[in-house]
Amino acid sequence: MTGEVKREEGQGLFKAAGWIAVIILLSKIAGFLRDVVIANYYGAGIISDAYFYAYQIPALVLIILGGVGGPFHSATVAVFSKLIKDFSKKPDESVKKLFNTFETFSIILFLILALLCFFFPNEIMKLIIGGGNVELLQYASNLLRIMSPVILIGAVIGLYYGILVTYKRFLLPNISPSMLSIGIIIVLLFTKGDNTGFYLAIGTLLGAILQWVLQTNAIKKLGYGFKPCFDFFENKNFNEILELLFPAFLSSTIGQLGVYIDMFFSSSLKEGAWTAFGYANRIFQFPVGMLLTAILVPLFPLFSKLVANNDKEGIRHYYKKGVGTLIYAGSLLMTMLFVMGKDAIRLALQRGAFNDDATVLVSEILFFISLSIIPYVVRDSATRLFYSFNDSKTPFIIATSCIIVKILLNMSLVNLMGINGIALSTSLVTLFNATMLTALLTKKISIGYKELIENCIKILIVSVIVYILGYSISNFISTLFEWNFIIGFIKLVIISICMILSYFGLSHIFKIDYTEELIEKIRSKSGQKNV
Repeated sequence: MTGEVKREEGQGLFKAAGWIAVIILLSKIAGFLRDVVIANYYGAGIISDAYFYAYQIPALVLIILGGVGGPFHSATVAVFSKLIKDFSKKPDESVKKLFNTFETFSIILFLILALLCFFFPNEIMKLIIGGGNVELLQYASNLLRIMSPVILIGAVIGLYYGILVTYKRFLLPNISPSMLSIGIIIVLLFTKGDNTGFYLAIGTLLGAILQWVLQTNAIKKLGYGFKPCFDFFENKNFNEILELLFPAFLSSTIGQLGVYIDMFFSSSLKEGAWTAFGYANRIFQFPVGMLLTAILVPLFPLFSKLVANNDKEGIRHYYKKGVGTLIYAGSLLMTMLFVMGKDAIRLALQRGAFNDDATVLVSEILFFISLSIIPYVVRDSATRLFYSFNDSKTPFIIATSCIIVKILLNMSLVNLMGINGIALSTSLVTLFNATMLTALLTKKISIGYKELIENCIKILIVSVIVYILGYSISNFISTLFEWNFIIGFIKLVIISICMILSYFGLSHIFKIDYTEELIEKIRSKSGQKNV
């Protein structure tokens, strides 16, 4: 790959990342509004706990397997991006046959899982709610039965997501998840909630159906129409998908098993603890998920092409650039969450059934989860590169070892710190995962981390200075004014502006590469406008 082509690829990559960030922001806003509505009607109590326990089962498919970075998405992109020669034309018969074979396989597999959840919800929830009371178990079982069709829908969405990303159709797959939030918001606002969580589950099912309909129409326009095909054993390309899919599927399931372990330990804690953990995690995912998806969605197909072309220089360049950009932006996000987490939660959620005690609980959990931002982005970046090398076994082995580490940490920390112990163990396990993957990645390719490490040291110094500044401003404003919604909003705006400007200003002084690239791009665009 020539330098000129590489620059064009990079410009296209980060231009796509910018658009994806905007799209995901809209989706995250919808998710934020969903959480506000749920918190208003259900607060942090037994009904919300039951819903979030039950939802974790279909979430395994809808979010983990059917979303960005999930096995279906990753396997689809890795295989179809190599088979499709001309993306401007309708797919040939062999590609359509592969698509139909994969979808038929997915429907059969996840229909079985959906039926198990429908007919045996109580037995399934007993495995998760080990220390929960009978009332919590009954509520959760009823809600799981209602949401069981989401499992089947999520598997199909995962395949569609991968196809759309392969065709570089980033808009729809990244905005369609907001349908889930919209479904919940519509149902709850119309019904005003209830004391069993029934309408919350119905809203989730409605949202999943809307997401499926939206992506189905887009897939048809590309030339794909579903016709059952049972060519499971003779199709070589399908076998290649399975070689990627099953280890990646197990890896994601193992990763999700860590969540179930957390649920098991939290079920013996006070009511609302798991709900608070869920709110904190979604607040964490709001900026971090948007950042990660914006960079890695367009980067993953590029990794696959570079690996296919054996372009080691290109792999090193884009991996270091992608990871460095994520660490640079992630450090600012982490610093801002440390300073403004509690005020942001109070401003966003504290109303209706969600009281001050819930705000304090969520903010404490958020602090410990936020420690995982840098390991989180490094882990996911390394995982994508392993998948590009058609190696999903290594991430699976590491994820399996993480389960053992997770159990040991939970056993040690939950008794000492309660739900905060689960949050801290999550961050420590993510760090362990990222470290192992980074070390083993050197067996695939020599990345050369010296320049990246130098930038990270500078980023750490800048982040500490910006944290002290933000914390001081926050305390100063709190001593001058008593909290209310308007004061809280103005306070967050002032702190955000000060922290962002100081972060970029100090980064420029310390000559951090990513800031210099941003300044150069701004100057370039400014010069073009003047011309």
